[in-house]
Amino acid sequence: MADLSKTLSVSASGMDAQTARLRVIAENLANQDSTGSTPGAEAYRRKTISFESKVAAAEGVETVQVKRIGQDQTDQPLRYDPSNPAANAEGYVKTTNVNSFIEVMDMREAERSYNANMAVMQATRSMLTRTIDMLK
Repeated sequence: MADLSKTLSVSASGMDAQTARLRVIAENLANQDSTGSTPGAEAYRRKTISFESKVAAAEGVETVQVKRIGQDQTDQPLRYDPSNPAANAEGYVKTTNVNSFIEVMDMREAERSYNANMAVMQATRSMLTRTIDMLK
C-alpha cells in the first residue's frame, strides 16, 4: 500500500503544477489588453512557466514542481493610438505580447494533464479502497 500512497503523491504534484500553469495563463489572458500608463511605457509582458522534476526524499519518488515563472521577452507590437496616454511621440503604444490563441491551447493542454493526474488519483483511491475492504 506504500506504493499506492507514493502514486497519490506524484499525481498530486502534477495537479499542483498544472494549477500553477492555469494561474499563469489566467493572468496572461486577464492582461492581454493592458498597456503602459505613461508615454513609451512597456505593456504587460506574457508570463511563462517551466517545470522540473524533483525527488521527494520522504517518498523516494520523482515529482514535478514549478522551476520558474518568467517573462516572454519577444517584442511588444506597436499600435497607432495617439490619444492613448501611453503613446510615444509618434503616437504608437506598446501592446502586450499575449496571444490569446496560444493561451487557450496552453490552457487545454494543462486541463488534459490535470485530468490525467486526477484519473490516476481516482484509480489509486479505488485500489486502496478495494484493498482495505478485502482486509476487513
